[in-house]
Amino acid sequence: MKYLPLLVALAILATPLYAAERAVSLPAPAYDPAPATQGPQKLVVAGGCFWGVQGVFQRVRGVTRAVSGYAGGETETARYDKVSRGDSGHAESVEITYDPKEVTLGELLRVYFSVAHDPTQLNRQGPDTGTQYRSAIFVTSPEEEKIARDYIAQLSGAKAFAAPIVTRLEPLKAFYPAEAYHQDYLIRHPEQPYVAYNDLPKIDNLKRLFPALYRDRPALTLN
Repeated sequence: MKYLPLLVALAILATPLYAAERAVSLPAPAYDPAPATQGPQKLVVAGGCFWGVQGVFQRVRGVTRAVSGYAGGETETARYDKVSRGDSGHAESVEITYDPKEVTLGELLRVYFSVAHDPTQLNRQGPDTGTQYRSAIFVTSPEEEKIARDYIAQLSGAKAFAAPIVTRLEPLKAFYPAEAYHQDYLIRHPEQPYVAYNDLPKIDNLKRLFPALYRDRPALTLN
């Protein structure tokens, strides 16, 4: 959907069905312990086009790196031309490296569920449809899974969303960085119609709802 001709894309984005992302104010996770190991930590999430998800986390304090890529499939299909067909098993994902002394896993999940994407949509985000755009957290340990699962249960119990949360928790087999032209895309192409309509509002929502976490200077992936 991202590469439709400009006039067709604008016509689609102008319909009410594809309204720009609306953020939801969420409570902090009740269970958010410090990691068992010291040093930088990683979190891999998926929630629609990776341009916007990467752009959000690049502006979160404590995030040192956010890389667009693919997770959920095999090595031989970890390419955009394969993933975009929707049958590779991969999801467009973002690998977030963060300093747990500056930002916690729970805080990152709060941003993920609140402004980075709509967790009530499983295989659709905005104008993009297919399993490659699914809502998923790729967990790497039982503790990471518990923090995510407990937070989903907390939000569900509080009826934080009008519809059920459908985010999947999947074991991370591997993360494959996407092609260079996808990295820092939101930052490099803010005038692109898809980005301007679907992704820039997420940055505004991050700044509005999480002023203590927001930073003006993003953590760039490319030098």
